[in-house]
Amino acid sequence: MTIKNTISQLIKKRKIWGYGAAITILPYLLIKIAWTFGLFMPTEQMGDLSWRTANAITIVLAAVGILLAFAFSMAWGERLPAWLVAFPVWIGTGLLIPMLLLAPILAPAAITHDQQAGSSGIWIYEQIFVIISLLGVGICLPLALAGYAKTRWPEVFAGPLDIELLPGNSKKLYITLARLVSAGCILLGFIKVFWASGGTIGINPAMLDNRDLWWHLLSLSTGLWAFAGSWGLLVLTKQRGSRSFFLPMTAAWISSGMLFSYNLFNRLSATRPDAQPTLESPLVHVLTTELSSILGVTMGIVVLMVLHDRRRAMRGTE
Repeated sequence: MTIKNTISQLIKKRKIWGYGAAITILPYLLIKIAWTFGLFMPTEQMGDLSWRTANAITIVLAAVGILLAFAFSMAWGERLPAWLVAFPVWIGTGLLIPMLLLAPILAPAAITHDQQAGSSGIWIYEQIFVIISLLGVGICLPLALAGYAKTRWPEVFAGPLDIELLPGNSKKLYITLARLVSAGCILLGFIKVFWASGGTIGINPAMLDNRDLWWHLLSLSTGLWAFAGSWGLLVLTKQRGSRSFFLPMTAAWISSGMLFSYNLFNRLSATRPDAQPTLESPLVHVLTTELSSILGVTMGIVVLMVLHDRRRAMRGTE
């Protein structure tokens, strides 16, 4: 059986993956509810209002994840407005899939770090459940989404990359936008990979010793996904460089969500009382984070424009 057929078989089982995602989110949801009410907290600091507010927000996110898992599994989900599905999925895939690839290294490192920092014994078990939840939803939810999208938006999967667009398309506009975004992604990618490999230009000299495995891997991940998004966007808009439409579209979709959502997450994290100062110099930090957010949003807009024109063309030739 070819890889293409294997993937096709996997995404046909969207009900199984949807239910699996809903079940694996539950431990995370229950732990966050307990922390919000001050129960089983690993540190006293997590009893602060800012921490409880952050946990309450993640409860809402977990609940949305469960609803999406059921929507991807059932027929009523296909009747939901497209924007109601696309926006949380864009944020979710951008957060989960890059982290899923880093989890085998970061998860054990996080547990060891917290043990050395003196966290309570129960936190180790809670953290294991959190990791299981994140891994489960990171695997199951994208597969459920793929099955859902193939049913609702077959143009994402069917047909070659290069198709004849109908008159009135936006190709000239989104090719220009794609070139600008790709240039920005390449610049951002080189900066992040440079830092991940040990480069110090742009890093606050007083914070050089604070660079740890987390920071290096997250910098590397951001850089590589920026490169992947640049490639995907150029292939989608020029309709050259791949036989498949799905692969470059997926790369651009995940990259755009990652560049936007990770910066949003970092901004929320920076509001906590125990938030660590940024390692980059203030100006460089602002420039790179704002650049990431702008690139992510613009890339997402270009992907939607490409999908709109492709859908019109495929339905117009049916």
